[in-house]
Amino acid sequence: MKNNYHVVRRALLTEKTSILRAENKYVFAVDQRAGKAEIKKAIEELFSVEVLEVRTMNVRGKIKRLGRHQGKRADWKKAIITLAADNTIDLVSQA
Repeated sequence: MKNNYHVVRRALLTEKTSILRAENKYVFAVDQRAGKAEIKKAIEELFSVEVLEVRTMNVRGKIKRLGRHQGKRADWKKAIITLAADNTIDLVSQA
């Protein structure tokens, strides 16, 4: 990847991710080609934090219909980042 902003696309802010934040875990949508080491490096450089663990999952796009026309949403990759105990990310001001 060329740029950290290409690796980390956006932060995911949902009810489930806010529950994970209590455990010092944050969820991001990332580039599908990015590996765990690349994601870890990008998060550490962008937010100046210490990353302990990176867990990734590929999310398949859903098939959607509009009348008789059918289409498919894009596949994407999600990363759950575990930070060290003394580190936090302020997603409200960063988003």
